[in-house]
Amino acid sequence: MKKTNLEKNIENLTRDLELFNLVFDSFVNGAIITDAEGRVTHLNKPYGEFLGIDPGKYIGRHCTQVIENTRMHIVARTGIPEINHSHLIKGQNILVHRIPIKKENRVIAVFGLVMFQNMREITELAEKTSLLESKVKLYEQELRLYRSTRYTLDSIIGKSPIISDLKNEALRATSTDFPVLITGESGTGKELFAQSIHHGSTRNIYPFVRINCAAIPKDLLESELFGYEKGAFTGADSRGKPGKFELADHGTIFLDEVGDLPLEMQPKLLRVLEEKEFERIGGNRIIKSDFRLIAATNRNLEELMDQKLFRQDLFYRMNVIPLSIPPLRKRRNDIWPLTLHLLKQMATEIFPGGVSIDPEVRQAFLNYHWPGNVREIQNVLERALTSLDGTTIQLHHLPLHLYRQSKNQTNRQTVLRGVSARAEKEAIIETLKETGNNKTHAANLLGIHRTLLYKKMNRYGIPHH
Repeated sequence: MKKTNLEKNIENLTRDLELFNLVFDSFVNGAIITDAEGRVTHLNKPYGEFLGIDPGKYIGRHCTQVIENTRMHIVARTGIPEINHSHLIKGQNILVHRIPIKKENRVIAVFGLVMFQNMREITELAEKTSLLESKVKLYEQELRLYRSTRYTLDSIIGKSPIISDLKNEALRATSTDFPVLITGESGTGKELFAQSIHHGSTRNIYPFVRINCAAIPKDLLESELFGYEKGAFTGADSRGKPGKFELADHGTIFLDEVGDLPLEMQPKLLRVLEEKEFERIGGNRIIKSDFRLIAATNRNLEELMDQKLFRQDLFYRMNVIPLSIPPLRKRRNDIWPLTLHLLKQMATEIFPGGVSIDPEVRQAFLNYHWPGNVREIQNVLERALTSLDGTTIQLHHLPLHLYRQSKNQTNRQTVLRGVSARAEKEAIIETLKETGNNKTHAANLLGIHRTLLYKKMNRYGIPHH
């Protein structure tokens, strides 16, 4: 028998209503619909399970009888939506949307949606978002560094045996995850070695996170290292902030000037190194981080330990792979290769044809003791390039102290040569007298060839007869 249009419409409506109910109950989050008076017309199963009720038994009841602290009836009356509002239900803060449904500018229903199970999930999501934002910024910085100065072991310039040995030790360190402690005077290239070890390791696709323990105020250092939750202290970011250890997960954290670490911070650092876990300031959630530690200092940690300013247990925990970089004055044959390398790097853009160095400048560089090490060479070259009036660096382009030392050294050498010349002339005259002016005999006594004796006699104006 052929169905009437009315029967077809009823079938279609029934099918649509069944589909709507299936979709409504399939929401992961809780959902509710009330009419314009605040009476419940729909309540899905997830919301019923959360409330501990049978949804079917509460259809038709006023929303205030179903949900504590509800505002569905208020939204129905005002027609003003409430988005991302916190709602306390069963002792939990829940994030909800309350959306008025209008027809011909009149509220006919209100749709309520619980977006997350509770506010803790929102907080965790915000923390993850904050962490990701911080990591994006860190990766952007690393990308800029990677493009401009991606230091590897090949970036370490030097021909001295000690540098060759240090590079071999650093190469061995790339194949492990053990902590590395790099010591050396300021400007010797400690961070260069640290970056080289990181880039040579399997962690090189993850961040190299730096922190200078001497540059950060004492009261902010802990928050920089471990991060903080929102509202942890006055001035804290409202979303909280991840610390350096959190950002260094799977990568390397470089603690520069670790000898300046406050004594009260040292046991906290030791615990993190041993456990690889910590809590943010103001938080109670354990955060785990798989990082590799590389530390550096220009201070004598053993003396600090004797003075009770540095913990022995922390020292031994960090000093698994020690690298001690000597100053330039103890590896003088590295001075000139470093100078040429740095000059080439600095002069390429400004002087495409290259820059030469006067021999007197070379001698001045080799004679100088370089208390500031590689960093001081870089500073001197930069100053020389800014004052250059040609393409050759000369003595007058150098800082005054270097220029004066070079002149004093030249004067001393001139004086020494003068003293030597007088002594040599007197020795020749006395020997000629002893031998009765016999040139061959005199040359033998002086230990030189007779031809060279004649040349010296001519130089000093000594008569040949």
